[in-house]
Order: sequence, then structure tokens, then C-alpha cells
Amino acid sequence: MKLVEVKSTNIKAVGWEDNTLYVEYNSGTYKYNNVSKELYEQLLAAESKGRFVCEKIKPYHGYQKVN
Repeated sequence: MKLVEVKSTNIKAVGWEDNTLYVEYNSGTYKYNNVSKELYEQLLAAESKGRFVCEKIKPYHGYQKVN
């Protein structure tokens, strides 16, 4: 799985594989479970990536720190 660099203050890169979203923040990488490809594509298109993750992903998908 390859991470894609994004333009964001807090997020360096994102990636998606097997319904798992990977978000590389400045503070480390987290994975979010059961994220659809459609939601991942909406994240890529969002004007504010950080706001999208906080409002549309974190409240609804379990996550854990990868590193």
C-alpha cells in the first residue's frame, strides 16, 4: 500500500487498502477500520483533509496508532 502525499497542515499522507484508511500525521501514522473506498476518495477531494478526518472518519471508525 502506497501513501499519497496531501496538502494539509496536520496530515502528511494518506493511503487506503482492504477497507483500511492509513493517515500519516505529523505525530505518527494511524489506521482507521472499515473505511470505504468512496469515503477515502471523498477525503482526497476534501478542501480540508484534517477537518474531514475529524468530522467524517474519527467519530465513526475505530482506529489505532501504527507507529
